[in-house]
Amino acid sequence: MRKQVSKSPALLAVALCLAVVSVMSMAPRALAQDALTTAEPGTPAIAPPLPADRYIWLEDTYSPRAMDWVKAEDARSLKVLEADPHYQPFYADALKIAVAPDRLPEPDQRGGEIYNFWRDADHVNGIYRKTSLSDYLTANPTWKTVLDYDALGKQDNVKWVSKGLNCLYPGDHYCLVTLSAGGEDADTLREFDLKSGQFVTGGFTLPHSKQSVSWLDKDTLIVARDWGTGTMTASGYPFVLKLWKRGTPLESAREVFRGKPTDLGAGGYTIHDSKQHALTLFVRSVTIFENETWVLTPDGPKQLIIPSKSNVAGLIDGRVLLSIDQDWTPDGQLQTFKQGSLLDVKLADLLKDPAHLKPSIVFAPTSDEFLEGSTTTKSRLLLTTLKHVQGRAYIYTPTLTGWTRKELPVPANVSVGVVSTSDASDSFFLGITSFLTPSSLFLGDASTGSLTLEKTEPARFDASKDVAEQFEATSKDGTRVPYFIVHPKDMKLDGSNATLLNAYGGFQISETPAYSANIGKLWLEHGGVYVLANIRGGGEFGPAWHEAGLKTHRQRIYDDFAAVGQDLIARRVTSPQHLGIMGGSNGGLLMGVEMTQHPDLWNAIVIQVPLLDMLRYEQIDAGASWVGEYGTVSDPTERAFLAGISPYHQLKPGVKYPEPFIFTTTKDDRVGPQHARKFAAKMEEYHEPFLYDEIIEGGHAAGANLAEQAKTWALTYTYLASKLMEN
Repeated sequence: MRKQVSKSPALLAVALCLAVVSVMSMAPRALAQDALTTAEPGTPAIAPPLPADRYIWLEDTYSPRAMDWVKAEDARSLKVLEADPHYQPFYADALKIAVAPDRLPEPDQRGGEIYNFWRDADHVNGIYRKTSLSDYLTANPTWKTVLDYDALGKQDNVKWVSKGLNCLYPGDHYCLVTLSAGGEDADTLREFDLKSGQFVTGGFTLPHSKQSVSWLDKDTLIVARDWGTGTMTASGYPFVLKLWKRGTPLESAREVFRGKPTDLGAGGYTIHDSKQHALTLFVRSVTIFENETWVLTPDGPKQLIIPSKSNVAGLIDGRVLLSIDQDWTPDGQLQTFKQGSLLDVKLADLLKDPAHLKPSIVFAPTSDEFLEGSTTTKSRLLLTTLKHVQGRAYIYTPTLTGWTRKELPVPANVSVGVVSTSDASDSFFLGITSFLTPSSLFLGDASTGSLTLEKTEPARFDASKDVAEQFEATSKDGTRVPYFIVHPKDMKLDGSNATLLNAYGGFQISETPAYSANIGKLWLEHGGVYVLANIRGGGEFGPAWHEAGLKTHRQRIYDDFAAVGQDLIARRVTSPQHLGIMGGSNGGLLMGVEMTQHPDLWNAIVIQVPLLDMLRYEQIDAGASWVGEYGTVSDPTERAFLAGISPYHQLKPGVKYPEPFIFTTTKDDRVGPQHARKFAAKMEEYHEPFLYDEIIEGGHAAGANLAEQAKTWALTYTYLASKLMEN
């Protein structure tokens, strides 16, 4: 089974601050070029000295003193929120949605069968189950449980959270089951026989670590993990790769590649195509966006000379696919390939001379259409794009002279993603979703171009009274910033509408339309307005839209968001009294900045699993891995900028701030709960009101299981309703 491959670099999936509230987005006519034509205000070269950090003790995650503080703040806040009359019905609705037996079961094609990870009231931590393709396509499939995570957790006395399976090519007979205790990024891996449904006796087992593991062959793994002192980067990820042979101690694994301690990390993987070609790659992630890629040859690893902002995106028909995020003129060639392009190189040529490649174009971005993702079937390449931030999907067929392309007939105004493909056939599942239409699954055949609707999620809320529109705001520097607004058809433009504005704005992550049952049931059905802004920092308009907000240019992102809020007020959709904002992770940082820079623009702020102390973020959990996005305090200019936007440091006494709702988890080992704790403690010092919720498990998410997640969303919308709908 293959999921859609993003254009993002290797290790990005584990290093990114993925937003817990990344739910819906659209975007219209704004062009990425706008981001490059505006002046940037000057930044002071030296940041002023700061007082000692009075709340650094809260960074000691599990210390009794810190946990006592957490328990007290949790109890105080929950007493307020759970007593609100909105809470109980919101929780009942959220839980009903979470455990609904008729939810859309996402297909996972493996070994000629359909697998699915499923959680419900009887399977709190989930089961991995299977059925045949023909049975899956029926209204009520008959599933067979393959792996029960609740039973395994009871046996091991650990609350295991599934982090997926990594299976051996071809056939997916043997898999590495990835298990996380409470949702942490660090995990444990065990070898599992997918056919028998049993863990392999004496099979591969890798104990708890942040690690990257993949199959070289049936008896060999490529392993990057904590091998002991000096083998983990400052970001907390491994940089030493070893080959581990079946039946030997893990300690005997042989080193084959080594990055540097200053890197983000390193990992290795092997890609295949249906014509028996294979390519093993080692990737040294120098930063979160810059890589070195090495090819494993009989003579050892050899560096592949490609742009640092690029990655190998697949292998098909003896052609290696390259996704590039920067302009590239290969050595000895006249043609320059544009950033955001997908290229191909003949595998034989690459192996013969990895330092001098002769790529060809597969896909090149236009002024309004940009690559979103790619994946392969047995004989075809599937591409998804964003055109005006509207989803498109294509089938590419390799020919003797290049490629032919066929656009798939997907509806307008939707998001599109490849859910699952098969190595053994050209079948694939395509997911389609939008703000007000329940998500659907289409079964496609890439060899014929057929696409058939097979399953649709039942409606979870009444969308008949709502409509989705798209507008633009003008940012401080003149850039047009698109946003989408979902609102009642009969909405009065009198400034009284309770409005929730969401965005992410970072890491080249595109926010696209999605059907959110929680937003629909807990917000839209109660007359609320939902807005999603496609601010700079995202990937909606290609790499340039992202790069416009990097490091000391980041104020553009915050100005974009404020401009959308101001535009909503100018259109009389809402007013500051009825305008709330919400964001998680990097979006949580966005919320903190908007709170400190524009405290009078909002009346409610939901800050989820956030970064907030931007002068110490590099020293907290995986923070050092995001220097490529935010900059570093070791650079005087970047430190000055970070000090100027850091919400923890920009909180001031005597300012009237909105009362925020701050959410985090103790076991978040990516961003960490430290930021949220310290920010709340400083608010307490300044006698500013706030609500705080820190649950133990869940990692960098809303909870470790469906019930925890339902409670988080119920508390969130209770807070929003009390602030925005009752005044």
